[in-house]
Amino acid sequence: MADGVNVRREDTMTKLAINGGSPVITDLRMPRWPEFDESDERALLEVFRSGQWWRGGTVEAQEKSAVGFFERRFAAYHNADYALAVNSGTTAVEIALRAVGVGHGDEVIVPDLSFVVTASACLTMGAYPVFVDVDPRTGQIDPDAIEPAIGPRTKAICLVHFGGYPADMDRIPEIAKKHNLALIEDSAHAHGSQWRGRGVGTFGDFGTFSFQQFKSLTAGEGGILTTNTLDRWRAAYSYHNLGRLEHKGQYEFYLVSSNLRLTDLQGALLNSQFPRFEKQVERRNVAYKRLDAKLGAIPGIEPQPEDERITRRGFYYYIYRYDSEAFKGLPRERFLEALKAEGVPGAGRGYGSALHTYPLFQEMEVPSDRSNCQYKYVSCPVAERLAAQEICTLAHQVLLLDDAQLDRIAEAVAKIRENADELL
Repeated sequence: MADGVNVRREDTMTKLAINGGSPVITDLRMPRWPEFDESDERALLEVFRSGQWWRGGTVEAQEKSAVGFFERRFAAYHNADYALAVNSGTTAVEIALRAVGVGHGDEVIVPDLSFVVTASACLTMGAYPVFVDVDPRTGQIDPDAIEPAIGPRTKAICLVHFGGYPADMDRIPEIAKKHNLALIEDSAHAHGSQWRGRGVGTFGDFGTFSFQQFKSLTAGEGGILTTNTLDRWRAAYSYHNLGRLEHKGQYEFYLVSSNLRLTDLQGALLNSQFPRFEKQVERRNVAYKRLDAKLGAIPGIEPQPEDERITRRGFYYYIYRYDSEAFKGLPRERFLEALKAEGVPGAGRGYGSALHTYPLFQEMEVPSDRSNCQYKYVSCPVAERLAAQEICTLAHQVLLLDDAQLDRIAEAVAKIRENADELL
């Protein structure tokens, strides 16, 4: 201040693009998603012109449908004996819960870091989610937090392979078996992921997947359940098909249920997309390791750890942890704004909140004898911290970029760290 007048100094040394400097990346565009071409159009037209747009009728007719063919293809890719396509990933979780016997008053253990459906699906059948904390390095449900949350009303564990990174499939199935609990793997993010050479979605009673628009395999909407048990498949089949049993008549109904079938038009699209998806999985498994190496060399950036038990990774997000202290105290939200300004596409923060903090749960009236379900008083400090401050994500399409483009993303992160003072 001079003579009572504020003097503003023009900083000609600005480097960050968010402040007017030159961005690291000026010509990088997110790969189109979903990828499609004339082969997808032909597949759709074939079913369209057949006039057989639904996947209904007898079990034999369903097996010959586009959806039936896709079910077998998807099951084989994930090492499952059976698969059942449904109209969304949400209903896949709901069907799985019903099929393992979850009902009114039961409790289901879920991780506090996920999309809301993992927990809200329980509510649709009168059950309560019990939130447990996650591992600080992987973001996956912490096996050590599961057993203390088990009570007399616990019926199932519904884990999540968050971002596509598998949860600990050595320990968690053993915990479920020890306590005679059903195990559901919410694999909505994890198409193609493997643990010890075996596809996720096959270690518990059910795996569930989503084909929503932004998933790594998509038909716009849709979902699928995987299982290795015929009885489980039969139970799921009935719940997705208006309570019918598979070898009974079309007008014989046995269970209270709904129509949750996938259309054959979507089945055709999934079949057309599948060979492309397999190649994309291969590319992402090369790309993420390069990005891990580049980003992991930057202080304050920590990719999810390598684990030799994870033999293939699927992705919804590429996840890394951000340490603001290593960036001179720069908050995560400001870091992400700067990253986008540097031209990095698909940069985000995941869902941004631990599940139990949503108004849905905070405002819910729960009977006082439900000590594990008093959501206003739930504390999952790791999940809360990761969601609110540390998790950063890149959309899975980023992993389809070439090596030079991936390197420029890491360059942009390093530039922000070097010049963090500009934003403080």
